[in-house]
Amino acid sequence: MKKLYFIHESSFIDENVKIGANTKVWHFCHISKGSKIGKNCVIGQNVFIGNNVNIGDNVKIQNNVSVYENVEIKKNVFCGPSVVFTNVKTPRSFISRKNEYLKTIVCEGVSLGANATILCGIKIGKFCMVGAGALITKECIPHSLMIGVPASQKGWVSYSGEILDESLICPRDKIKYFIKNNRLKEK
Repeated sequence: MKKLYFIHESSFIDENVKIGANTKVWHFCHISKGSKIGKNCVIGQNVFIGNNVNIGDNVKIQNNVSVYENVEIKKNVFCGPSVVFTNVKTPRSFISRKNEYLKTIVCEGVSLGANATILCGIKIGKFCMVGAGALITKECIPHSLMIGVPASQKGWVSYSGEILDESLICPRDKIKYFIKNNRLKEK
């Protein structure tokens, strides 16, 4: 039976892993048991995916990213190179805290810039854009542009990933947005 996905020969895939059609797993990756990776994903070089991680369709994870247990990545997410996820708030090497892993959810259409750090127990809302090197310490509302250390909202981002000016009209697709209850909405 022909595989419907590509795994580079230097990568290691544990048992009980599901990989969707047209997904590519590149050099030196490790995908741990119980994980599910959707269709049309690209898993870059030197990526670690922990136990029971769920990754949606059309996700691109660039080089040198570790996606730990209790991180969920929804469809159409971009993880830039060397994005860092954490899974415990107060780690100590000499104390086992596996029962303290906190759930982190990266919602549909999110873009995480290179070297962004995502603390555990956080939800990053749909179509949010996290700038390169940002430190995410709290929930991010949908369509927010998050920049800095610690990150704060510096604007709004359209569905197609364009930073919106005060007109709230997307320069790429010309969709007009408005703000209601501190949420970006399409007109």
